[in-house]
Amino acid sequence: MAENEKPLEKMTAKELREVALAEGGIVGVHGMNKAELIAAIKESRGIEDEGGKKVDAGAIRALKKEMAELKAERDKLREEGDDKKVEALRRRLSKMKKKTRRLAKAG
Repeated sequence: MAENEKPLEKMTAKELREVALAEGGIVGVHGMNKAELIAAIKESRGIEDEGGKKVDAGAIRALKKEMAELKAERDKLREEGDDKKVEALRRRLSKMKKKTRRLAKAG
């Protein structure tokens, strides 16, 4: 870590990507979010994480991908006028949104 480098948590995702690229050995930098970048940089530098949140980004991304597919299906059903199935998908999407929030919060 450089002497005048600000703490990782205070950096923006763009700054963290630059630091991660400079570190070398970190793969997939551009596909990572801020929390993942901080964790990867700390691991690269051998810094122990003080037990902050551990967000399962993979699970959240998978849920959001499934939600996007369901939204496309819901829109198709709206065009066809199938209100019962639209309502069922609305409830399912609502539950999935709550689940993503719980995953992010519990981390």
